[in-house]
Amino acid sequence: MASTHPRSRSSTPSGLGPPPEKKQRLDEPSSLEPAEPIPIQDTPADYQLVPDTSDAAPVAKKPAKQTNQKKNKKRNVRRAAEPYSGDDILIREVIELLGTDYAREATSNNKDWDAPFEQSTQLELTVSCISPSIGESLSIATHNDRKWVIVTPLSLPGERIRARVYRHSRLHSRADLLEVLEPNHEMRDMSRVRCQYFGKCAGCQYQMLSYEAQLDLKRQTVVQAYKNYSSIAPELVPPIKPTIGSPLQYGYRTKLTPHFQKPKAQKPILAEGKPDWLKIGFHQVGTRHVMDIEECPIATPVINKALTPIREDVIKNITKYKNGATLLLRESLPIPTEPEPEPSANADTDGDPICVTDQKGTVRERVGDLLFEYTAGTFFQNNNSALIPLTSYVRDAIFPTAADDGARPKPTHLVDAYCGSGLFALTLARHFSTIAGIELSAESIRAAERNLALNAPVLSSSSSSASASASATPEVTFMSGDAANIFSTVQHFPRAHTVLVIDPPRKGTDARFIEQMLAFGAHTVIYVSCNVHTQARDVGMILARSAAQADDAGDGEKYVLESLCGLDLFPQTAHVEAIAVLRLV
Repeated sequence: MASTHPRSRSSTPSGLGPPPEKKQRLDEPSSLEPAEPIPIQDTPADYQLVPDTSDAAPVAKKPAKQTNQKKNKKRNVRRAAEPYSGDDILIREVIELLGTDYAREATSNNKDWDAPFEQSTQLELTVSCISPSIGESLSIATHNDRKWVIVTPLSLPGERIRARVYRHSRLHSRADLLEVLEPNHEMRDMSRVRCQYFGKCAGCQYQMLSYEAQLDLKRQTVVQAYKNYSSIAPELVPPIKPTIGSPLQYGYRTKLTPHFQKPKAQKPILAEGKPDWLKIGFHQVGTRHVMDIEECPIATPVINKALTPIREDVIKNITKYKNGATLLLRESLPIPTEPEPEPSANADTDGDPICVTDQKGTVRERVGDLLFEYTAGTFFQNNNSALIPLTSYVRDAIFPTAADDGARPKPTHLVDAYCGSGLFALTLARHFSTIAGIELSAESIRAAERNLALNAPVLSSSSSSASASASATPEVTFMSGDAANIFSTVQHFPRAHTVLVIDPPRKGTDARFIEQMLAFGAHTVIYVSCNVHTQARDVGMILARSAAQADDAGDGEKYVLESLCGLDLFPQTAHVEAIAVLRLV
């Protein structure tokens, strides 16, 4: 398993794009004998390690000495991790592994930033656990009676590994994996790996694991997020349900964004062929350096087919680029050039998929019997195969079972905050009589309105089996604006019969939204999130403020967390979507 990591010392490599905090992975699928160590190619002899005790990127040498000194000072500042970032998540897991008392003592003695190892030190370690939130392993190293956590990619619990330290941080250091001396054969199976770049490209972390193991790790991510970020009493958090799997584990990504960087110095352009310095692809593990990627097994076949000519076009026209660029490949159903008399609910009539590469182009996707169109450069989920499981779970969470039929009010009204191009509003529309959606992006609202018109024949011909009071033709409205503003427009909705769906960006929602949400008081709240850590924070805030209001009112109603579940939108990676269901009781 070859893995060289010339790095710019960035701790947040990005590659394929689901979550900003992408993680690392093991190496290419080389032959693996059970009794032999798993070798990883050493760093090239000419690689110069730059001493650096911060998370900042190295600074190129300048002639002016004073400038260098200023930059080194700036580089060595100990910055607090940004809340809910990958580093913030990691330090909490590091402290938990070391023990709170030990971490507190190290901090009080000013030893929490004082690593006991020099950079480039090679260590033999036994992996303690995988951090499910970042997809990397944590091991405890000891030196002179001091404990220090070593964070290493691509290794598994119980494995004996050799690693080389390359950057220090608070209570832990990051290290390259050099060799797996004793593999965990119960978890690791390199025959599962389908990508030639696995272990070099930073996009995937889990290809050597069974899919069941991946789903369990993602469940643990949800568990840890609510433990560390929600401030909810453990007895008020329901058992976390098993993670919902993706129907496709490879060939599922409908969007890919490879990129290339501007050369640091003027490089000669060859008359023919690709310059050696030009890399078109994704970031290397643990670095901000781009590596060449000619195919991506987790992307759809349509995207992989289109990737070759797009790369060739960049190579052919590289002299026209003044800077680096990010490319876009998005799978789409063909859009009829002539007006459609009535779009069909039958997928057999959709035609063969194509690849859209224009940011301003229109993409069409099918979700069940509905069609969605949106601008290629805007947000839409990147795993079409998982959208039916996602929307079906949300639907089933909203409506009471037969046993609870008399205990809960029938939902008739839906409020879709952060509605985007209408995914939840339209897939749930036939179950409600009235739907209101809001989205900050005016372009997404225009797409939602187009999608409403596009699917009107299907929606009007469908009657709801879940809500007896839902009309055959639901009343659906979309508006552009801040999500918190939607509550002033739906004051006439009956609270006991209203469902609120929240699907915010990674930063989550805010105190203003929560304040107005609580004042509105929808009976059921479904919170879908691509960042379970900010979701945990928000749900904790909702429950705490709701309980306080109920106490002030004497015996008033308050929200409870009824269920919590992860959903896998990005197999082979550490990312997990989370769905929380809250009820007013």
